[in-house]
Amino acid sequence: MFELLTEKLSRTFKELRGRGRLNEKNIQEALKQIRLAFLEADVNYKVVKNFLENIRQRSLGQEVMGSLTPGQQVIKIVQEELTKLMGEGKRDLNLNDKKPISLMLVGLQGSGKTTTAGKLAHYMQKNGHHPYLVPVDTQRPAAIEQLWKIGEEINIPVYPTDRKDRVEDICLKAKQEASKVGADILVIDTAGRLHIDEQLMEELLRIKGVIHPAESLLVADAMTGQDAVNLAVKFDQVLDITGVILSKMEGDARGGAALSVMAVTNKPIKFVGVGESMDALEPFYPDRMSSRILGMGDVLSLIDKAQAEFDQKEAMKLARKIKKEEFDLEDFRRQLSYIQKMGSLDQILGMIPGIGKMMKTGRLKADEKELVRVEAIINSMTPEERQNHRIISGSRRKRIAMGSGTRVEDVNRLLKNFIQTKNMLKKFNRGGLKGLSSIAGLN
Repeated sequence: MFELLTEKLSRTFKELRGRGRLNEKNIQEALKQIRLAFLEADVNYKVVKNFLENIRQRSLGQEVMGSLTPGQQVIKIVQEELTKLMGEGKRDLNLNDKKPISLMLVGLQGSGKTTTAGKLAHYMQKNGHHPYLVPVDTQRPAAIEQLWKIGEEINIPVYPTDRKDRVEDICLKAKQEASKVGADILVIDTAGRLHIDEQLMEELLRIKGVIHPAESLLVADAMTGQDAVNLAVKFDQVLDITGVILSKMEGDARGGAALSVMAVTNKPIKFVGVGESMDALEPFYPDRMSSRILGMGDVLSLIDKAQAEFDQKEAMKLARKIKKEEFDLEDFRRQLSYIQKMGSLDQILGMIPGIGKMMKTGRLKADEKELVRVEAIINSMTPEERQNHRIISGSRRKRIAMGSGTRVEDVNRLLKNFIQTKNMLKKFNRGGLKGLSSIAGLN
């Protein structure tokens, strides 16, 4: 995401950093380049105008002109203004309502609304809630069946909607049923159209009038750029939406919608969809997103992902094995599975400062197939071989390669990498660094 914008801004900032001192002419030239980059990224032109004026006033002030590193100071100002543009702090869902709490999703057909309903329910489930999915789209063929399929996939109950019922009756009955099954969150997937029409808005107003949702969230396709922003304005005028979920952000190389929505509508982006899997929904952090846009990575989101997938008991068990120098191939495989659960390798590496740039220039490639290949090789080993790699002789390597559909060279490379990892952990353990042990409570 934001690939084109990040690339253009990186070039501009490189020139700024290369200058010992800055003058008004240098700054105006940099602002011109930033303006072009933002307009090409499909950011609302009024938003760009105000954004640049704020940067210009601050850049020509004492905080830059009097700085020992003026280029870096301008970049810091751009990051701060970019964060303000997108809404500064993370905006949590309003869950201070009588249970079951209703979260109403609205949007056009094709925006990914039904899939997003499943992702949001899955997100709430992972955060200790008991969601209940409610399909209210009685117009689109297979819409109800699609949500049922998603519900089965993520093990979340779905209300058995009767297409003959009025939409407001469906919601009221679903709310009653949710209380019976112990659900505390209703995720309501409303109908969509190919474009906004009066009938759709009337239907949504009727639903809102009977369920009084704690959140009315617009699901908009990030890749449609300013169309998504205009859509948000129109839905807000009628429904007074409480926030926006931008779907398909992983495919948006420009970023115009994410950079314009808050400034134009004054309604926050609460989540972004970053992939096809049910786990691919992230809370929106403006400060972290501005860091990604400026090529500075997003280590905090990476840590959040790791904490969400890494089991604390497993972490303590692993720490003990490392301390006793008993780390084996089974542990190696388990750590790879955690990495796979965190998302695509491209996405994970892109959150590490500097790595994203290396991937763009071709100096580093994220090969998802390599993780699958490694897992297949370890799966082809016997339990004894996983526990003690030293017994894996030449004949065993041939058998493992044949069983995993790989080559002996692949098995050799895996064992070499494993030994290097084991040696590195051994040095870490013996070097007096007690961080891992203390984290696990072993000291």
